[in-house]
Amino acid sequence: MNPAAPRMEVELGRGLVLKNPVLTASGTFGYGLEFEPYLDLSRLGGIVVKGISPRPRAGNAPARIVETPSGMLNAIGLQNVGVKRFVEEKLPLLRQRDTAVVVNVYGACPEDYVEVAKALEPEDGVAALELNLSCPNVKEGGVLIGKSPRAIEQVTRAVRGATSRPLWVKLTPNVSDIVEVAAAAVEGGADALSLINTFVGMAIDVETRRPKLSNVTGGLSGPAIRPLAVAMVHQVHKAMPQVPLIGIGGIVRAKDAVEFMLAGARAVQIGTANFNDPGVAARVAADLAAWCAARGVKDVGELVGALRIDR
Repeated sequence: MNPAAPRMEVELGRGLVLKNPVLTASGTFGYGLEFEPYLDLSRLGGIVVKGISPRPRAGNAPARIVETPSGMLNAIGLQNVGVKRFVEEKLPLLRQRDTAVVVNVYGACPEDYVEVAKALEPEDGVAALELNLSCPNVKEGGVLIGKSPRAIEQVTRAVRGATSRPLWVKLTPNVSDIVEVAAAAVEGGADALSLINTFVGMAIDVETRRPKLSNVTGGLSGPAIRPLAVAMVHQVHKAMPQVPLIGIGGIVRAKDAVEFMLAGARAVQIGTANFNDPGVAARVAADLAAWCAARGVKDVGELVGALRIDR
């Protein structure tokens, strides 16, 4: 006898319900359409497209990606087509896919974030906005905003005033107190928090004595950061249990997703693993449902914050 299928829907604030808790992370999945030869997008809870800025960005010069033990460093520099081309070329196709589309928004100043939010506001097919206030591989904008609670609150509040959509804020781990910056985002009007973005890292070619990345430093991601990410999700959930959290960091299998959910995440995003296995997100979504069914978990939401700590 097969175990009963569990309920996999999750709610992420402001009435947004996803069919399952598995999304793909911004910057690792293009605009989503590029991955269609490898998986059925409708099997995912949602996709988060690469960061969209007011105008097109070429990104950093090569080399922009370096493999590291159990992870990778990237310094792509938020290359994207800009919001006008995204609306004209990408969004009409994404509307036809049966999955939630979350647009990651990047800006070099608060006005940039508002400009993108306003450009997207009249468009159908956008389930939520995710503010990238935290990317460590550019020399302006996000890295400064993401480290300042006051700036996080101000930018979030400005965008909140420009959109009626669910608003997520993606947090940098490169701060002294993750709870402080999380609280600032919520105070500014965030409906949910995505955590975490990448850690600042560096790799050196010892033969040439030069940095392996043209940008010198980049963002470290992959399984190497998962324990750090899980700990930060736990810290924020403990401080603000009512706030929906989306866990990010080194997820490659269903058990990794479960770990984040037990720590307090309602949903997860898969990033670096997409480079090794383009179909991984769909497999994790299916395996997560099977894991719950095999253990009698009737609703995946039962896992959220269900960590047991002996006192």
